[in-house]
Amino acid sequence: MTKQDIRMALTIAGVVLFLGWAIGYGIGLLTRPVSVVPPNPPGEAAETVKSEIEKSARTVTGADGATYPGYADVYVNDYADLLDEDAESRIRQVLIDLYDYAGIEMTVLIIDNMGQYGHQGEIEPFATGLFNAWGIGNASRNDGVLVLVARYDRRMRIEIGAGYDMSWNARMQRVIDTGFLPYFRRDEYQKGIEAGVDETVRELTGSYPGAWDMGTAQRGWSWIARAVDRIGEWVLALVLVPLGGLALWLRRYLRTRPRPCPQCRTVLVRAGEEADDEHLDGGQRLEEFLKSVDYDVWHCPGCGHIDIHRYKSWFSSFGACPQCNYRTLSTTSTVLTAATKSREGRKRVDYDCRHCAYHNSETRTIPRISDSNGGGSGRSSFGGGSSSGGGASGSW
Repeated sequence: MTKQDIRMALTIAGVVLFLGWAIGYGIGLLTRPVSVVPPNPPGEAAETVKSEIEKSARTVTGADGATYPGYADVYVNDYADLLDEDAESRIRQVLIDLYDYAGIEMTVLIIDNMGQYGHQGEIEPFATGLFNAWGIGNASRNDGVLVLVARYDRRMRIEIGAGYDMSWNARMQRVIDTGFLPYFRRDEYQKGIEAGVDETVRELTGSYPGAWDMGTAQRGWSWIARAVDRIGEWVLALVLVPLGGLALWLRRYLRTRPRPCPQCRTVLVRAGEEADDEHLDGGQRLEEFLKSVDYDVWHCPGCGHIDIHRYKSWFSSFGACPQCNYRTLSTTSTVLTAATKSREGRKRVDYDCRHCAYHNSETRTIPRISDSNGGGSGRSSFGGGSSSGGGASGSW
């Protein structure tokens, strides 16, 4: 590429990056909640944890004498089998991370109907009694959250602890209306529960799961990605296909556009593939054979000047050789000792050049397999919180 090509490409790339950052930053500001629950280290609640409810119990009796489902897990209890194992694991990890990040106890309960527990009527008193029977949330902050879905009643509720003020009711209603119900009305319960849990976490913390440490622009693009996912993949295609076509057109234009000879200013002529090889050395021809680099040869019909332009492949597995500098270096890994939870592993990485026969090997450490029973995942009971009936409900 000529200096003019490079300047043009850098200018276009700079404009695209700036626009992308500006869009993400703007969306990040617009979607930032007015307030969030202040983070509290989970350790502060250690003295308020109440006695553990028997995990195997399927029913518990509340202070009002009513019967409620018991819990086998403090994060997800799917008694209606709406979630597959992978989805349940994903939701559980989101709620574990929420607890570790903000100290908020949030749980998801899915049942067939309230009638099987002797309740007839609205979902609000059932959810409040259940919340208090379980004791969801920190006892001093009362910041727990219950997501209750009654499948065959076609009702759901987000019950929140007494520590949330009245403004949170409307915020939970927005979550239900935009996160859960659009999927439930299409009988896509698993997608709705996952999307709704993510929306609830965002309302509680100001960020989607996994995005708590992101900057404003990153948070904005995270919101855009999730919005596109909710609307449908066809929207993403409508955006990406034109952008991809534009990128390919721009790359082709910069590569094939007419250019003057640097010596006599005559317009250069691009040689064909077979003519290219006459002006390439052995390493360059091997790069083209391996499809790691493509070369264009331009010659001047006036003075005979030759220009050779080098274009790296975007998807090649070959790297640059430290000895001959051609992109003909392959990398292979061999596990010598597998990693376990108690010890690190070892693997050998071999580097071989297809051009100059360069060879090198190095041994690397494989990290130990992490134990998932740390942080919030070690909890087996709630912290003794209570609800005074705040939250929101929905039906489909």
